[in-house]
Amino acid sequence: MSDEVILKIYRGDDTSGEMVDYSVPVAPGMVVLDAIHTVQATHAPDLAARWNCKAGKCGSCGGEVNGKPRLMCMDRMDKYPDNEPIEIRPMKSFPIMKDLVYDVAWNYRVNEKIPPIEMAAESDEERLFSQEEADRVQEFRKCIECFLCQNVCYVIREHDKKQEFGGPRFFVRVAGLEMHPLDKANRLGLLKNDLGLGYCNITKCCTEVCPESIAITDNAIIPLKERVVDEFYDPVKKLFRVLFTK
Repeated sequence: MSDEVILKIYRGDDTSGEMVDYSVPVAPGMVVLDAIHTVQATHAPDLAARWNCKAGKCGSCGGEVNGKPRLMCMDRMDKYPDNEPIEIRPMKSFPIMKDLVYDVAWNYRVNEKIPPIEMAAESDEERLFSQEEADRVQEFRKCIECFLCQNVCYVIREHDKKQEFGGPRFFVRVAGLEMHPLDKANRLGLLKNDLGLGYCNITKCCTEVCPESIAITDNAIIPLKERVVDEFYDPVKKLFRVLFTK
């Protein structure tokens, strides 16, 4: 990679802004977040950017680099072509607060809708489960809530269905609860009616951007869709409800 690179960084808020060019030196092993810090140190101390761990585990430094959702602390500069500007923007799906900082409060409002784990009573059968059952939900615990999957999901990004749709991150959370061997709650109605699981067309775009390599589509969304179909659209169950439910 060349000794210097041009960063084209969004400066502004949700109402107005522009792309501003900054030239920064490049060192071996440098990541995009390092380049952002260099801009803050040498050109624009008022540039707003969010970060915390710089180790790919807190999910704070998400952004769009050359149009792709990335964790900037894990995105190496040397993978980009020499002598070409690198464009850095905040994530499109969320309101921009300032520069590269966006408001993710909506995600936490969605999270509040999801009932926590409901354990079996002490008088219930002995709480035993297999290692396979335990392993099945362990994958979902890897989520660092970077919200890259929320950002890239077309239902949120292109159609802005935030009032009707929970998004892949929270389908992962519900999957972790619904598949827990000791949980007794039923969240299928929530998935169907409030979290809008039916809007998902399983394009796998969320899986492709997950920095923790969670198989969001195959291991969370598709099994949840199958459970919702069994619960609400199975003809035998539907007939049973018509005949025996008042």
